[in-house]
Amino acid sequence: MSAVAEGWAVWLTGLPSSGKSTIAKALARRLEELSVRVQILETDELRKVLTPNPRYTEEERDFFYNAMVYIGTLLVKNGVNVIFDATANRRRYRDRARKQIRRFAEVYVKCPLKVCMERDVKGIYKAALEGRAKTVPGLQAPYEEPLNPEVVVETDRMTVEECVERILRELSGLFGVEG
Repeated sequence: MSAVAEGWAVWLTGLPSSGKSTIAKALARRLEELSVRVQILETDELRKVLTPNPRYTEEERDFFYNAMVYIGTLLVKNGVNVIFDATANRRRYRDRARKQIRRFAEVYVKCPLKVCMERDVKGIYKAALEGRAKTVPGLQAPYEEPLNPEVVVETDRMTVEECVERILRELSGLFGVEG
């Protein structure tokens, strides 16, 4: 029985509606074109299973991101490349993944709050402004920007394709992914 080559992980973090999911999907498509298999761990999908009635408290977020990192770590150890598509508003969530996953890169999907609020396809910010949501990162809950991300993409200034190409260039240098 031969050993499975370890995978790698990329964490796309940024404010809600900054463009994380759009970039994650485009990056996954591009990697698949390059015959690089990847699994997206997307918060909305995982929440349906892990916290089907989310309250977004600090305790629940701690539980959720611990579980997300655990799943990602298992996948990477078993040769699956992972894209984390998650705001993860506290640095400690992303730092936990960095400590547990040897081949890890953090991508800051940077976008001004005003632009995120204009994009707000899920109505997250609207709900916060109307008092129906109490813990939206960037408004009522802190969003701790990455201190030293491997990549920064500015979605108010760059196209999705430009973001993907910048991320691929970094993955090539870090993990040997050929783009």
